[in-house]
Order: sequence, then C-alpha cells, then structure tokens
Amino acid sequence: MRTTISLSEGLAEDVRRRAAQQGISASALIERLIRAGLHAEAPSAPAPPFRLVTAGGSGVLPGVDLDRNARLVDDDDSSAGTLDKVGR
Repeated sequence: MRTTISLSEGLAEDVRRRAAQQGISASALIERLIRAGLHAEAPSAPAPPFRLVTAGGSGVLPGVDLDRNARLVDDDDSSAGTLDKVGR
C-alpha cells in the first residue's frame, strides 16, 4: 500500500541517513520502525499514587514535646540502645 506521510526536514534527513547506513530504502526503514513500534510491549500501568498511612488519634502522646526534637532523638536512642552499640 502506498501512502504519504509528512516528516520534519530534520527527521526526514535522519531517516535517509540511517537507511543509507543500513543499505535499505527510507520506506523500508520506516516500515521496520513502525512494525517495531506496533509490536513493542505496551507500557505498564503507572504505579498507584503513594499514600502515607498514619495512625489515627488526637496527636502526640502525653509528655512528647515536638518543639524539643533533640530531646526526642536522645530519648529514642537511649530507649533503643542503638547508639550505644555503635560507639557514641
């Protein structure tokens, strides 16, 4: 089947150059590329949007002061004992 397509001058030049490198006609190259595109695997569905799951409730636990974050880190480290194990 004969058909006419419009290509930008830059793309047409790329097609001619690639066809010449492969020793085939521009039409044959375009047919190959279209076939490859049609037989390519369809893109997978996009990943669902990330949703951060948080615990319900009315805020922080009693005695937790978010304005004193250094204290929170120290309390957390001392309760877990993790920094003592790595030599802090």
